[in-house]
Order: sequence, then C-alpha cells, then structure tokens
Amino acid sequence: MSPVELNRPEWAVDPAEAARVCSEFLKTVLSDAGKERLVIGLSGGIDSAVAAGLAVRALGAEHVSGLMLPYATSAASSLADARSVAAHLGIESRVVPITPMADAFLADHPDADPLRRGNVMARCRMVVLYDWSAKLDALVLGTGNRTEALLGYTTVYGDNACALNPLGNLYKTEVRLLSQWLGLPDAVLTKAPSADLWEGQSDEEELGFTYAQADEMLHAIYDLGRTNEELVLAGFDAGLVARMVARVRAMAFKRQLPPVAPLPGRPDPDASGETA
Repeated sequence: MSPVELNRPEWAVDPAEAARVCSEFLKTVLSDAGKERLVIGLSGGIDSAVAAGLAVRALGAEHVSGLMLPYATSAASSLADARSVAAHLGIESRVVPITPMADAFLADHPDADPLRRGNVMARCRMVVLYDWSAKLDALVLGTGNRTEALLGYTTVYGDNACALNPLGNLYKTEVRLLSQWLGLPDAVLTKAPSADLWEGQSDEEELGFTYAQADEMLHAIYDLGRTNEELVLAGFDAGLVARMVARVRAMAFKRQLPPVAPLPGRPDPDASGETA
C-alpha cells in the first residue's frame, strides 16, 4: 500500500479507464507506423514514469527503451529516480549525458539566462532521443500533459517534440492518479514537480500557483466552458483566473503546427482524415 493517498476529484478520469484508452492508443499508433518499439526520455519525474508505465502495460517491457539524459547541474536524485523507474518497469535503459553537446553551444553564449540555457538542454535531449529512435527503429514517446500544454509550460522542439503522446489530454492531477494506479515508485509521486533545468527549479514556484489549482480551473474553463465570471462566483480568485486565461491564450502558438501559406489547388492532405 502506497503511503501517499490521493483524493480523486469528481471531474478526473478514472485511472483504469485512462490506462485502457492510452494503451489502445499506443498500440494503434505504433502499428499504423509499422514500428514495434518506443524510446522515452526518463527524467525521474512523474510524467515520464507514467508514460513509460503505460507503454510497458500496452506493449511489454521488451518493446520500450529508456534514456536518462542528465546535464551537469541535474539533481543526482533525478537520475536515481529515473533508474528506479526503469528497474521497476523492467525496461532496458542507458545514461547519455548531454553536458558536452549543450556546453559546446553555450560556450558561445555566456550571457544566456537560465531560461535560455534550459531550452538548449531540452532541445539537446530531443536530438539524442530522435537519434536513438532511428538507431532502434522506434518512435519517440511524449511525456507532456494537458496542464503543461495549456499553460505553455514546455519547450517547443524540446520536451514537446515526440511521435505520439499518451498523456496529452490528461491533467497533472490525473497523471498523479495514474502513477498510483500503476504502482510506480512512491518517489516520483511525492517529489515536487520540476523540469530540473537548473538547480533548485520548481514548476509551481515558477508558475505562481499549484497544479491542483490550475487543473481545477483549466477543466472548468476549457472542458466545461465556464466563464471567468462563473469561476469567480464559484469562489476562485479573480486575478488568478484572469492570469490563467491570459497565459493559455498567449501560449497558443506552442500547441499548433507552424502556419503554412495556403495556395490554390494545394489542399491539406490530412484534412479529410485519410492517410496514404
């Protein structure tokens, strides 16, 4: 029995149903692509642990490979937790430090602030993952959740780059519930959420609110269609609601493919839903 007991909000998807849907999704997309393997970056955090757990449940441990991609300033505990997840799931894994490639670029940019440096690290990790996906004839498994996508708390062509993502429509609260349902190590459930892009970095401190607060509001606004006024009447802080909505709107570009100029006689080949 896990020492962590989570209360499931009434709006949250049942973990068993989420696991069923995600498992079918993974098997279908992989089959359609003619692939048999997935490769995932294991950060030691809850999102990558749950994505890997779902992949193992759907495909079997022998079809999932994990890469641990630490930078020099990454917390030692993150690597330890990633190793623990890989061992718990029984998947093959290896450590590929990104320090040499990141520092080779950053050496020419000594003025880079922590955000820029963190983005470089995130994109270096994706370079490694896609190279290994080619080596293993695999697809890169995404780990971003719906909360992060709506808030834009992600690096374009970094951690949001992937071939398929089972967590993309699950809020952080639901990912936590899935972690417990899957029986993953307690360490990934109890640790403070962090992208671990610089020492002491904390997701919730950076955002200025907790994921629990964000999830309840985001669900009410974007799933149920509640207005700002309705949320305030329900007891939510007016300033926080306005800030949340403004952030989601400002970060819309991160959730879209780059716009392409339309030309007559050149219809979108994917618009009809048909594939070649």
